Amino acid sequence: MSAVSDSIAAEKYVVITTYRRSGDAVPAPVWIAPMSGGRAGFTTDGDSGKVKRIRNNSAVTLQACNVRGTVRAGAPIVHATAEIVTDAAYAEVEKAIKSKYWIVYAIISIPQAVKKLFRKQQNNVGVVVTFTDEVAPTRAEPV
Repeated sequence: MSAVSDSIAAEKYVVITTYRRSGDAVPAPVWIAPMSGGRAGFTTDGDSGKVKRIRNNSAVTLQACNVRGTVRAGAPIVHATAEIVTDAAYAEVEKAIKSKYWIVYAIISIPQAVKKLFRKQQNNVGVVVTFTDEVAPTRAEPV
């Protein structure tokens, strides 16, 4: 990984920008955790819009942000490809997230545990991000 991709994977939150079929950009803040092989990942609901958009177009960009998705001033735009993963690959992403966000992840997982008690289907997936070497200048306007 490059210094910029190392830096983006170390961030607490990033805006991942996915693209609709029309080409319109859709930003969304997510947790991110570094993974083996110079990759990073996050978990999300398998029915989310970002998953649908990634299945259609794997090209994404990432930028450091706060919890609400406000891009940090001067944050570079990092280009990457994203892949939806399940099963063992999902477990690897979840392990990375748990390792980085352990106590917060445990608290946020309580509602999921309650759903399991009532046997509601969980549809979480992992998203593995592989960085390209391309870094674009900062956007003039925050996302």
